[in-house]
Amino acid sequence: MIIAILVQYGGNPVNPSNDVVEDVDITINVTLLANAGVMIEAKDMRIYIDPVDLPPEYGDYPADAILVTHDHGDHHQYATINMLQKDGTVNVFPKIMDTEIARHDGVGVVPLDEVTLGSIKVTVFYMYTFSPAADAPATHPAESNYTSYIIEIDGFTIFHAGDSKNIPEYEELGNISLALLPLGPGCQTMYDEEVVNALQVIEPEYFIPIHFTEGANDQFVSRFGRSIEATAHCEIINLNYFTSHTFEIP
Repeated sequence: MIIAILVQYGGNPVNPSNDVVEDVDITINVTLLANAGVMIEAKDMRIYIDPVDLPPEYGDYPADAILVTHDHGDHHQYATINMLQKDGTVNVFPKIMDTEIARHDGVGVVPLDEVTLGSIKVTVFYMYTFSPAADAPATHPAESNYTSYIIEIDGFTIFHAGDSKNIPEYEELGNISLALLPLGPGCQTMYDEEVVNALQVIEPEYFIPIHFTEGANDQFVSRFGRSIEATAHCEIINLNYFTSHTFEIP
């Protein structure tokens, strides 16, 4: 399924800069929010992924689009989604979240669907975990068709994995500029060496860790940073929550 949506942007970026950038066609600002939350600002648009536990002032920076990966409370929060609404906000949910789709006049998607937001293309991708034992269900079963997202902005491609394990479908991702992968806990997402192995498959240009407890990002980079840079050939951008990095795309 391909969905084309016209989105009109309104509002200033959350982290405005007075610096003049020369000889740069596009800037893409990525802000790490709470848990797996991310805000992407580019081409006069503001896209949130899994926004939860945002300070009230974020209500002054509404969303052009909100992408939700699944229905767990640390990724989907009704009050936060409401706070970010404006006229024309596009709310995208896994199709299984039919109640939330109805509440937010949203779009229901499954893996390999596409959503076009102006000139930005969003491809829905796979997200699931495995059963930890024969008698225990997976926390994110494949049959739920939960979603990760690939966001393509003029050739710069961002992949947000949600709560996935390192899954075989990553072989199909293609060229990824920036990978946003979770660090754990291992019962819920990829963890430690699984993250390293996923990066070796994906081979992004940049990697930003998401979904970690306080300090766990620094510990992860200390343990695995050299291995990642040597074997996955990507640059690690280690952000703390509510900090940003700007990519300049010539």
